[in-house]
Amino acid sequence: MRVSAHFLVLEQLPGTKGGQAVTDDSQRFTTMYDECRQRVWAYVVSQAGRQIADEVVSETFAIAWRRFDDIPEPALPWLLGVARNVLRDNIRAEMRRESLAGELRAWTEEDHADQVAERLAVMNALASLNPDERELLILVAWQGLTPRDAARVIGCSAATFRVRLHRARKRLVQAMKTAPAVRPQTRVRNLSEEWS
Repeated sequence: MRVSAHFLVLEQLPGTKGGQAVTDDSQRFTTMYDECRQRVWAYVVSQAGRQIADEVVSETFAIAWRRFDDIPEPALPWLLGVARNVLRDNIRAEMRRESLAGELRAWTEEDHADQVAERLAVMNALASLNPDERELLILVAWQGLTPRDAARVIGCSAATFRVRLHRARKRLVQAMKTAPAVRPQTRVRNLSEEWS
């Protein structure tokens, strides 16, 4: 299904003939698509929910095809930046916040009781942050990007990103300390140490 979706994108793009692009570019694009698609999709889901993820990912890779020669190595931070811009063009911050909370709740329904309580506390604390702070934490903690790569996604310097990330982490820890679902302060302290 992944590869067929890729070829659907190619068929819709100018400069292709019946879904066949220049062989080298097509091969390189296919490799990039296979390596990055799932992480771009997960990023979009984390920001806006599953209901628009496929559309945003398709548009992101359509832009990537049109600007293929401009994509730096590694491609993932650039693709995530494009996906971020597509999202900002299509939805408002409030819709992203509601969708993220719904998606995260759905992921915890089958967990054990303690894990559910802990994850709900993290979700509630995360949902209490503003969308920009939440995005910083998601890029580093869930997407696994380095601060330098995440700074490229956001469009700021690595130093600025680190300052913003530090502030977002402090706000998350403070929100978790005041959250009624998780009382033990040691877990909050451990979470903050894990992200340091």
